[in-house]
Amino acid sequence: MERSCSGAACDSSRGSSSSSSHGVAAFFTAVLLTGALLPYIWRMAGSTLGWYLRQRTEGQRQSLLETMAADEKSFQAQQRQQAAKKDEKKTEGSDDDWENVEAEATASSGNGEKGVSDWDGIVSFFHPFCNAGGGGERVLWAAIRATQQRWPEAKCVVYTGDHDVHKDAILARVRDRFNIHLHPPTIAFLYLSTRRWVLASTWPHFTLAGQSFGSIIMAWDALSLLVPDVFIDTMGYAFALGFSKLLFRSIPTGAYVHYPTISTDMLASLNPSSEVGGQGVNAGQGVGMRGRAKRAYWQAFAWLYASVGSSIDVVMTNSSWTQAHVQALWGPLRAKKGKAATAQKTDTDIAVVYPPVAVSELEHEVEVSAASEAVREKVLLYIAQFRPEKNHHLILQAFATFLKKRREQAQQTDTPRLVLIGSVRDDSDSKRVYQLRLLANELNIRDDVEFHLDAPWPAILQWLRRASVGVNGMWNEHFGIGVVEYQAAGLIAVVHDSGGPQLDIVTQIDGQPTGFHATTADEFADAFDQALSLPDPLAWRERARLSAKRFTEEEFERKWLEQMDRLLALLK
Repeated sequence: MERSCSGAACDSSRGSSSSSSHGVAAFFTAVLLTGALLPYIWRMAGSTLGWYLRQRTEGQRQSLLETMAADEKSFQAQQRQQAAKKDEKKTEGSDDDWENVEAEATASSGNGEKGVSDWDGIVSFFHPFCNAGGGGERVLWAAIRATQQRWPEAKCVVYTGDHDVHKDAILARVRDRFNIHLHPPTIAFLYLSTRRWVLASTWPHFTLAGQSFGSIIMAWDALSLLVPDVFIDTMGYAFALGFSKLLFRSIPTGAYVHYPTISTDMLASLNPSSEVGGQGVNAGQGVGMRGRAKRAYWQAFAWLYASVGSSIDVVMTNSSWTQAHVQALWGPLRAKKGKAATAQKTDTDIAVVYPPVAVSELEHEVEVSAASEAVREKVLLYIAQFRPEKNHHLILQAFATFLKKRREQAQQTDTPRLVLIGSVRDDSDSKRVYQLRLLANELNIRDDVEFHLDAPWPAILQWLRRASVGVNGMWNEHFGIGVVEYQAAGLIAVVHDSGGPQLDIVTQIDGQPTGFHATTADEFADAFDQALSLPDPLAWRERARLSAKRFTEEEFERKWLEQMDRLLALLK
């Protein structure tokens, strides 16, 4: 029998149903509104934190400026005293005399307007490992030197985790290691206490995400010490710049990218069947359940990386290879955010600024002439840290193949040698060298291979004078400063057919080659044979040295100042 309702009971049922419907509608409306408002809430929260940091660090900022002003007065007084001791004659050609620095050389950046060198703000450099002494550090110090020369009133601040090293010791090492002389009063070091958060050892799992999150922690640490006028990262911590932009939308941010944290090649290398599937330390790992999880993790991280990269105002890369990969990841979102490529008049606003290489020093130290050919030996020189990605195994195998062919052809006289020079950071590097020695023994080339660990610069110069061929075996080397040093020293380069060495360095000059490219062990072996059998090696060496002139410190400074002009224009 069908039931029915009537009167108050029926009204109550209808009221309950109506109330439930309104409740559901209200819930979904709240969800939609929250989703729509979330970006605004996020930005407001960031701006509030930024306001808090400005208020908190204003006293530290004023104290820093006062200290720098006092140091400048003291420095100038010392300069006057030194000049008086020298019979009031100015010291000419002294790198330590700031009065001799061409601070007014504004024309070097293509802008000679009066007053352009008067900017006196604070530009910070986020470089937690500034005392490491590598190629990335050369970029940092050369950038600071160029900035000081163009804007002598500007204050350069370096955020570093080297809290056990005093400012004087850091600047002394910069002079000794790179022959770069900086003006001490207008440079300051602020010491971070959170550098451990970006160490790979801190994140044994999910290392990419962990280190990126660690860079955000370090950025908070840095900005809690001082809020600058311009914030530049010179190590590759894009997430730190994205975090800065969240807190301070008005502070221009700049990035000098040595190597993308994740690249399209890295993603492709997970697939064994892809073109690059056999390359890299993660080659072919994208199979199975674990491989699919790794791929999903990398793709999600790549999206986050692109998101923070799109917020950076000015982006520089150290090579065409790095530029292409950064553009592939960051470019689409940067275009959506209106970061047009007006400055370069190209299809990307991401500029290539080649790192500075001591080309002039090598030209002075290593002779390239008919006379120097007499001291060149059949030596193949590979200068690289003993790290897995440097691919020493490939070069040893190629050298063994090369020697075997020569012996089969009865070319027994003047047997070539392979010289491996590199630094050893820790026990893992030492074990790697031991394994390489074992491999050389197994390949029957032990007596033809030399290992030189942590060789000093004078010893390296001697080998650059003696060697005939410079070798690089790394897949997708982001630039290749060592290859430029080979060319500046007149060596004929045999490099992996990828990355910066392929696209930027070992290229043709006046339609003529400057070196050889190879991928497999057999290809490297053939290239070794060709490089050591050239009928006119001197012509190749002269072209190689000419090629290296594209990567001088002067050329770096010119391009760096162009990008600094873009950053400072955003302050107006």
